[in-house]
Amino acid sequence: MAIPNISPYPMPVQSDLPTNKVSWTIDPKRAVLLIHDMQQYFLDAFDVQESPVVELIANIQQLRMYTSELGIPVIYSAQPGGQTPEQRGLLQDFWGSGINGGPAQKQIVQELSPGEEDIVLTKWRYSAFQKTDLLKLMNQQGRDQLIVCGIYAHIGCLLTSCEAFMQDIQPFFIADAVADFSLEKHRMAITYASERCAVTITTQQLIEDLNRKQVARDLSSADTEIQAPITQESLREEIAWIIKEQPKHIGIHDDLINVWGLDSIRIMSLVEGWRSRGIEITFVELAERPTIADWWALMSSDEDSHLPNVDYFNV
Repeated sequence: MAIPNISPYPMPVQSDLPTNKVSWTIDPKRAVLLIHDMQQYFLDAFDVQESPVVELIANIQQLRMYTSELGIPVIYSAQPGGQTPEQRGLLQDFWGSGINGGPAQKQIVQELSPGEEDIVLTKWRYSAFQKTDLLKLMNQQGRDQLIVCGIYAHIGCLLTSCEAFMQDIQPFFIADAVADFSLEKHRMAITYASERCAVTITTQQLIEDLNRKQVARDLSSADTEIQAPITQESLREEIAWIIKEQPKHIGIHDDLINVWGLDSIRIMSLVEGWRSRGIEITFVELAERPTIADWWALMSSDEDSHLPNVDYFNV
């Protein structure tokens, strides 16, 4: 009845994902990150130096870091050790006594230790909603999206996603931030989730979607402070806003991509924001000449100041 030893298998990638039935989009203001049962007891079944655990931990670390930066609450579920048969209930029949009464097995793995602001819920059944305050906590904060990662994909992660769906909470099932008994069961979990209760998505896709949503919100806020018509200095201020830097630090001839890390998502958000203000400029034009001086030349229709097309990065 104990958890079996789990052989290494390749972590699914984006091309392995099934087609989602719904097109929900993640919103930092609506979401909660659930890190599900990442305890030593459950990781002991794997070879932690092999796939899928290497990718599992790295991807959950990315999710935790990025969601925390956006103010998304992080909640851990963790099963208690030393449960009595009465506390275990029917789990005893399937899995035996579970985590022992010592401190080692019940600990969340060191790489993912909860921070001071994180919430750790004691979890008693497959679903993280059963016999916990997860639903209450989400309702109190007005959040109705749940990012699900952890182990095991076809058991607790999937059942939690199903119950979220039945509580009118939109689950986002992170296909490369969950792990399972085998690749077959992993695929079964992501297929069921995508067809019946959740959006199945990769870590990188989710981060890009969160980034896109946050950038759009930042630009909307910036529009209230940046007055038309645009000047070269207000252009610098708008770029500084989106990359969260002081305007005075950005030189008008600085390469905004290679020096300041302005990525394609933020450039497209700038393009969309400027178009809404009547400024017709394309992504390609900006990408070919990524400096404030050149962008200002484009905006002011000073064709003599345009530089030759240079393909010196891949956005």
